[in-house]
Amino acid sequence: MRKLHPVKVGNCTLDGSKIYIQSMLSVPSTDISGNVKQAVELEKAGCEIIRVSVPDMESVRLVSEIKNAVSIPLVADIHFDYKIALECAEAGVDKIRINPGNIGGMDRVKAVADRCRRGGIPIRIGVNSGSLEKEILAKYGRPTAEALVESAVGHAQLLEKCDFSDIVISIKSSDVKTMIEAYRLAADKTEYPLHLGVTEAGTEHMGIIKSAVGIGSLLCDGIGETIRVSLTADPVKEVYAAKDILSAVGRRSGIKLVSCPTCGRTRINLIKLASEVENAVKDIPLDITVAVMGCAVNGPGEAKEADIGIAGGDGCAVLFRKGELLRKVKEEDILSELMLEIDKLRKEDKNC
Repeated sequence: MRKLHPVKVGNCTLDGSKIYIQSMLSVPSTDISGNVKQAVELEKAGCEIIRVSVPDMESVRLVSEIKNAVSIPLVADIHFDYKIALECAEAGVDKIRINPGNIGGMDRVKAVADRCRRGGIPIRIGVNSGSLEKEILAKYGRPTAEALVESAVGHAQLLEKCDFSDIVISIKSSDVKTMIEAYRLAADKTEYPLHLGVTEAGTEHMGIIKSAVGIGSLLCDGIGETIRVSLTADPVKEVYAAKDILSAVGRRSGIKLVSCPTCGRTRINLIKLASEVENAVKDIPLDITVAVMGCAVNGPGEAKEADIGIAGGDGCAVLFRKGELLRKVKEEDILSELMLEIDKLRKEDKNC
C-alpha cells in the first residue's frame, strides 16, 4: 500500500479511499455563461472536480460565477502569471494548477504558496512532455518517464522550500507506455496524491482506448487519486468514460454489463439490444451485473452468474434472475422486461 500525504480539494479528500473523476471546461474563457452551463452539465453527469482555464485577469471572473452554479470543487488552470493565481485564490478557487518553475523567481513562487496556505488551497503541479525544462530534455534526450518525474519532483521541491506540502502531481504523456512508467516511478518517489491522465489522447474512440489502458493499468496497481479521460470531444463524454474505467477495475459501483460478441447462432438483434441496455442503465446507481447474451450455448451460464440477464432465442429471449429462470419474452419486449426486473432489484436494494 502506497504511503500517501492526504490533500483536501474542496469537499474531496485525496487519501486513496476514493478515486475522483475530473474533467475540464472546453468553452472559451471569454464566454462566462457558456462555461457555467457546461460546468452544470458536467456536475449532473457525475464529474466530481472541474478544471477551468484562466489565461488572463479578466477570466478570473469565471471562478465566482462557476462556484455559484455548482457544488463540486473548481481548479484554476494557470500558466506563467503568478498574479492570476493570487487573484483566483482571492476569488475562492478550490485548487490551483501551475508549474512553479514557469511563474518566475522564488519570490513569486513563495507569494503563491503563502496565499494558498492561508486559504487551505492545494496546488497541482502539472508536467507533460511539452513542458519539460531545456536542461532536463538535454540530460535525457527526449521526454522519458525519468525526465518527466525529475521535472515534477523539482517543481514540488520549490514549493517545499516555501513550507508548502498540499501538493497534487500530474505527469502526463500522450504515449501510454511512457505515462504508465512515469506514474509508477512517481509513486515510488513521492507521497503526494497523483492525478492520472493520458494527455492529448485523441478523439473519443482512440482517446478512450488509450486512457483505459493507461489509467486502468495504474489503478490496478493502486496508483492514482484523481483521473481525467482527455478526449477531443464533449467533456461530458470524459466523465462517462471515467466512470466506466473505474467500474471496470472495481473502484466504483454501478451496473456492469456482460454481453457476448455474437456469432452465427444468434437469432435476435443483440448488437442493438446491448447498446440500448447500456444506455438505459448508465445512470442507475446499482452495483449489479446484467448479462445480455445471444444464444443458449453460453447465455444461460453467463446469465446464471449475473444478477439479471437474458439469453436469446429465435426472435425471443429467456429472462434469468440470480440463476433462476423467470420467463420467456418476445424480442420486442426484451428491453422493457429486463428494465422491469432491474427496477425490482433497485427497489429491493433501497429496502435493505
